[in-house]
Amino acid sequence: MSLLSQEGLKEILQKLECHFTWELQKKDIAPDELEERIAEQIQFLTNKSKVRNYNLLAYVKFLNDKKDEALENLQKAEEAVPIEYPEDVEKGSLVTWGNYAWVHYHMGNLTESQAYVEKVENTCKQLGSESPYKVELPQIDCDKGWALLKFGAWNYEKAKESFEKALEKEPKNPEFNSGYAITVYRLEDHYEENPSGKKSSLEPLSLAAKLNPDDVFVLPLLALKLQETNRVEEGEKYIKEVLGKHPDVPYVLRYAAKFYRKKGDIETSLQHLKKALSLTPNAGFLYHQIGLCYRAQYYVMKNESRCDKDKMEELIRLCVSYFEKVVERKPKFFFANIDLAKMYAEQGRLQKADEIYQKLFTMSNLTPLEKQQAHFNYGCFQNFYRRSQSKAIKQYFAVLKINFESSEREKCKGILKKLMDKKIRYGEAEAENFAILGFIHQLNGKKQQALKAYEEALDIDPGNEEYLSALMNLKLSL
Repeated sequence: MSLLSQEGLKEILQKLECHFTWELQKKDIAPDELEERIAEQIQFLTNKSKVRNYNLLAYVKFLNDKKDEALENLQKAEEAVPIEYPEDVEKGSLVTWGNYAWVHYHMGNLTESQAYVEKVENTCKQLGSESPYKVELPQIDCDKGWALLKFGAWNYEKAKESFEKALEKEPKNPEFNSGYAITVYRLEDHYEENPSGKKSSLEPLSLAAKLNPDDVFVLPLLALKLQETNRVEEGEKYIKEVLGKHPDVPYVLRYAAKFYRKKGDIETSLQHLKKALSLTPNAGFLYHQIGLCYRAQYYVMKNESRCDKDKMEELIRLCVSYFEKVVERKPKFFFANIDLAKMYAEQGRLQKADEIYQKLFTMSNLTPLEKQQAHFNYGCFQNFYRRSQSKAIKQYFAVLKINFESSEREKCKGILKKLMDKKIRYGEAEAENFAILGFIHQLNGKKQQALKAYEEALDIDPGNEEYLSALMNLKLSL
């Protein structure tokens, strides 16, 4: 191949299968934190793919503008290929070569970049691929799935699709089953409920555990899932088994801690978390889990008739301190931000809580559920801490207007209906209140009641185009 122009080379690079073409966005992560997390996995998870982890670390280094370090990690990935793929070195090198080509391209090393493109092209030709620059391999789909999983919750569905694609070719592959099961669990855990019509993660986790009886990720997650389905004793057996085999692996300790916190054994949970923190002192997940433990202890004391105010103040101080550390390390960690805002409010630092909520509303890539949770929690904050019912109503109504079924949406329907009915009963209702009631009836499929409510709203505010439009659409749907 003769030397290509910069534009011609870039056109070919975009056809490669590697981290640079998988739509992994820097804005979706905290690059320093992810760098550290991948390095920890390389250190502690010696039985996991070093080729995959070094490639991912190289890409994150690149995003962090550390191109020389990116090349160093790609070299480590290349050195690990013959160990992991002794009979398929070329196949096992395709992603690494693609990443090499992209990094050299961005460094202005066009000759080196093209050399790696040619390696990919030659291998694709040898494998009989229809495309000169990519070949359909389940291992590449698996690598893509793991990378997407690392780049935030908004990529979980795409990660699941990648693992499903890999499993179509090799349904009994242990690694592919692990990736798929973990992704399904993450989707459930993120949405805090099994999305309508989606398969529970219990079955894929059970299969993955059978195929991977020593997996430090799968077994603890299976234990947590069993706990969620009221099979606590069975879940604890898995936790004890994996703790016995891997007592010094941070990932085992952190999920064991989560299991015991959910069981109500806060002291055991804290012991595991503090041990894990001694091994990985900058892990944001651990700070969050420790904060959740102190919060649980705080609420137990708050709900008791007798309470030690000094102890409660100390618990809330510890809780806030740990949540602050998480948000500092992982500023885009949605749930940690919500938890911190709630505890600021509990502590009486209302302005600080307000600032967190305002920051959340400016975050890009929030899922519909996260947007609903932000508005719902801010509504509760306005209602119970700021004592502003009018502002709370606006936030609860914002939840309803996001077209996604969730427990938050159901709660807001109930809260708003009670508030609107009360205002109408006492003769305090304004046009907006009738319109909100109309919207709720509409969501509940009660079209005649919705019509009546919107007509009441228009009696008070005759020229309102929003209410007129809603009324016309309702009439057309009858």
